[in-house]
Amino acid sequence: MYDQISSNKMKSGGLIGVFVMLVFGVGWAIGYLLDVGPYGLVIALVIAFFSTWGSYWYSDRIVLAMSRARPVDRATEPYLVNVVEGLSLAAGIPQPKAYVIDDPAPNAFATGRNPANGAIAVTTGLIEKLDRLELEGVVAHELAHIKNYDTLVQTLAAVMAGTVVLLSDWMVRTLFWGGRSKDGLGGAKVILLVVALLLLILAPIFAALIQMAISRKREYLADANGALLTRYPDGLASALRKITADPNRLRVANKATESLYIYNPLKDYKGGRGLNSLFNTHPPVEERIKRLEAM
Repeated sequence: MYDQISSNKMKSGGLIGVFVMLVFGVGWAIGYLLDVGPYGLVIALVIAFFSTWGSYWYSDRIVLAMSRARPVDRATEPYLVNVVEGLSLAAGIPQPKAYVIDDPAPNAFATGRNPANGAIAVTTGLIEKLDRLELEGVVAHELAHIKNYDTLVQTLAAVMAGTVVLLSDWMVRTLFWGGRSKDGLGGAKVILLVVALLLLILAPIFAALIQMAISRKREYLADANGALLTRYPDGLASALRKITADPNRLRVANKATESLYIYNPLKDYKGGRGLNSLFNTHPPVEERIKRLEAM
């Protein structure tokens, strides 16, 4: 368990570092192509800052509203609240607010900018179809997301990806309609111009790949942390089998929220091979179960 946690933290940190370098690279390309020097990077950072600020403060409310999640308490859902309370005490974090989504598809997600403002939403299908140990495995997984600040990491990744796409698209359109004012391009400058253009064209693809890779690594990390919390990896492994085998599909899920759920509610896959797997928001379920069983 500790090996899995350490490995996934290091890989997540490395991916975020690459993401930051990509944003800086796009800023450099804008500065070079528009002949404005470091101001291209300043533009990128300003847009990223304001996007991150809005996402940090309001993303949890937006996600819960989009998912039609209703708040519950000990009077309305004592079973769920009891599980969340017990595992929160074991994890050493404030008890997150519990929400329920009225849907037969078993699934769950966590949100909140920090542990003090965390929330866990589960479907009615999850409560009805899992036994106590399986439900504890899922809740522990979601608590791990909150404790690890995964919702903040995912928000930052989404904002950086959006910033890269926005700036790249804006710059390509600007060059297409207005051209580049710099004259007297020599051999070295032509090479730099080609590099800058390629970076702007390919940056959105790289951003999507990095964002998906971060999402997959955080899922592995939450699996390992959840197993460490319950001391029973088989509970989460069994829950994942039931969730993936269920024929129902979550009606309220969409592209904006798919990466938050413990299992992708929009794609009917259990594995994922080849290039297509690079764009998956979740690791292959079979691999997740295999790692849990190995613990």
